[in-house]
Amino acid sequence: MNHQDDNLLIRKILDGNTAVYTVIVDRYKDLVYSVVHKILKNQEEAEETAQDTFLKAYQALPGFKQEARFSTWLFRIAYNTAISRTRKKQITTTAIDDKLIENYSTDDFRENLSQSEPEEQLNALQKAMLTLGPEDQLLVNFFYHNRLSVDEISSVTGLSEANVKVKLHRIRRKLYSEMHALLGSAVPQMR
Repeated sequence: MNHQDDNLLIRKILDGNTAVYTVIVDRYKDLVYSVVHKILKNQEEAEETAQDTFLKAYQALPGFKQEARFSTWLFRIAYNTAISRTRKKQITTTAIDDKLIENYSTDDFRENLSQSEPEEQLNALQKAMLTLGPEDQLLVNFFYHNRLSVDEISSVTGLSEANVKVKLHRIRRKLYSEMHALLGSAVPQMR
């Protein structure tokens, strides 16, 4: 997905060739769906929200300044649309005890993890990911799967770069803690 190619398509759309918008939709539909589905956890709601995202993006195209990549701008719209929908539903999540996380040594975890089989590690990671809230899962997905930079994640979510870094750090610690528990080792005592 070429940044300049997106900008060329957008110029064509703004010049009146609205049929070109289908190229944009086809190019980003899977990524937008993935973003909103990670938050909403429901196929039908994710499909509706993805459609809403493309409608909102189309209506807002004249305001797109092309200072950032189009994909980042579109992800922000998708993220905000999905978050707005979850707020309407009042979803609650349970967090892992922060005291436990803050006092947890990642060196202890890595030592115990290295004794596990790769398949066990992957299984534990997948289960640990399910314990994260939708926004935390999305941040992990943006950073590791979509390979967005901290700056791009900041643009998409509206969080400061420092906040994104702190959240990613805390999420990793939560995942380490949860994986440690899943792999059968007792969590080290608080120090």
